[in-house]
This record gives sequence, C-alpha cells and structure tokens, in this order.
Amino acid sequence: MNDRDIAEYLQSHPEFFEKHAELVANIKLTSPHGQRAVSLQERQVEMQRDKNKQLERRLAELLRYGHENDGTSSKIHRWTLQVLGERDPHAVPGAITRGLREVFDVPVSALRAWHVDEPYQPAEFARNVSEEVRIFAGSLSTPYCGSNTGFEAVTWLGAEVEPASVALLALRDPLREDAEVFGLLVMGSPDPRRFHAGMSTDFLTQIGQLASATLGRLRTTC
Repeated sequence: MNDRDIAEYLQSHPEFFEKHAELVANIKLTSPHGQRAVSLQERQVEMQRDKNKQLERRLAELLRYGHENDGTSSKIHRWTLQVLGERDPHAVPGAITRGLREVFDVPVSALRAWHVDEPYQPAEFARNVSEEVRIFAGSLSTPYCGSNTGFEAVTWLGAEVEPASVALLALRDPLREDAEVFGLLVMGSPDPRRFHAGMSTDFLTQIGQLASATLGRLRTTC
C-alpha cells in the first residue's frame, strides 16, 4: 500500500481509530512551530488554530476593503453633488477635474471633449485634440491605469513634474452600448503606485460614466 491507499482507507473507515484508540495517543508528529514531537490531538489543535488565524486575517482584509470601498463611495457621492451643483454649462468640465483634485486628492487632472455644441467650441476643453488622441480614446473599452509612457493627452495636465502614473478614461454615453467616444479624462500622479495596471477600475468606470453623463449637455445634437 502507498500513502494514497492508506489515506483513502482511513477516510472510508473512520471507525478505525475508534477500534484502535491507543494509536491516537501514541502517534507522535513534528510540530510545525518547532522540532518538538506532539501527539496527533495536539497537531490537530495546532492545525485548527492556524486555520482560524488564516480566516481571521482574511476577515480583517475583507473588512479593510469594505471600509475603503465605503470611503470611496462616499467620495464619489460628494464629487457627483459638486458637479451636478454647477449650473453654468461652460464651467462643468472644470468642476469635474477640480472635484477630482479636491475630493480624491488627485494631484493633476484634465479633460478634453470633441463634437461639442457651437457655444462651447472656443473653450479650452474643446481645443487641441489631435486625431491620434481621438483614435486612442476610441480604443479604450476600460480605463487605462499604469505608467506614463508619453501619452499625448498627458500634456493637457500642464504639470511641472511629469506624472509617473496616469489614469485615462474614455468619455462616451453610458446609456448606449454603441456610443462613440466624445472625450478623454486624464488623471496623473507623481506616485508610480497611485495608478497601476493591477488596480480595480470599478470606481474609475463609475467616475467616467458620471462625467460622460454630465457632459452630455454640451454635445452637439447633430
């Protein structure tokens, strides 16, 4: 019999140790917490204790994530109220980017939009958008988070120090699956870990959708 045969036999015959109770007391195993020998019962207790510690760490981690998510949700709510509270349509883009800096502590942020109605075309947020940027924005199905590899849109930030990490969010009608991209929202940070490829983008997606819906009033109806 090999190890697997023995394990399968003991699993299918749980009464084995009841019939041979003396084995339980006599079996000695090496403790994972040292080189001392412990009984089978002690080893089981230690294994259960380690398992409980792992569960406690996992629970603490989930609680921490829950608190962080609650905090982020609260910030999104506060930012949304600030943006919706802006009554001047010309000032809406500025309210969006300013709110990101004030509420989320984003060091630098900017946005550009195209296909906007005629009264808004002379505005800064509607100018200097190259065809390359528009094509790039159209290729983003999810927010880009990662290192700054020389994106043209990063120049909109006008930062004295070039950001080490950036988040790029395409702006499109959130209520239409086939909606064309009409803008790009850019956030930057000197911290290379602020926006990284492995981070969750759920909240960034929400921010992009809310910004897109708010900017919808500036778009041309043509």
